Amino acid sequence: MELTGKQRAQLRALANGLEPVVHIGKDGIGGNLVKQADDALEARELIKCRVLENCDLTAREACDELCRLTRSEPVQVIGTKFVLYRETRRKDKRDRIVLVKAKRKV
Repeated sequence: MELTGKQRAQLRALANGLEPVVHIGKDGIGGNLVKQADDALEARELIKCRVLENCDLTAREACDELCRLTRSEPVQVIGTKFVLYRETRRKDKRDRIVLVKAKRKV
């Protein structure tokens, strides 16, 4: 799912108050970190991640790699932090993020 500009803006606003739940350090992005991010996305849909100083990856590189591995969408990259979104597959619709709909051109 490709996010629209309005959807990204909506998600950026929701992400302002989030604390990073995934921290990428000197070991980079391994299987355990991908599982942690995947679990967090399934539970919350929107997560903030942080690249620590001792990591060889930039936030943009880490964001792109984690998006690929978790099948999520990048929302924003600022400094050492980035935000990812993935619509949950869980059936419980409580606490799910409802994105603004993209207008269709006729």
